[in-house]
Amino acid sequence: MNRPCAPDSGSPFPSGLDWSAMLRTALQGLGLRPEEFWRLTPAEFLLLLGQGDGEEGVAPMGRRRLDELLRAFPDHRQQSPE
Repeated sequence: MNRPCAPDSGSPFPSGLDWSAMLRTALQGLGLRPEEFWRLTPAEFLLLLGQGDGEEGVAPMGRRRLDELLRAFPDHRQQSPE
């Protein structure tokens, strides 16, 4: 069982967070790759789980909404004709 690290433990991780459970949830439950998980802040991770935004019962973002955002904000830039 994982226990939160003590404040004086010298650990780089904030106390009170079960990092292995969070990582397991990210990889198995959300389908994230490890590098995607480690780029998230704890607040962003909670939002993906549908928690932490102050509004009770808000569902996590679905694939349809993600696809809408990807179309609106693509990761690549279109080449301008020369």
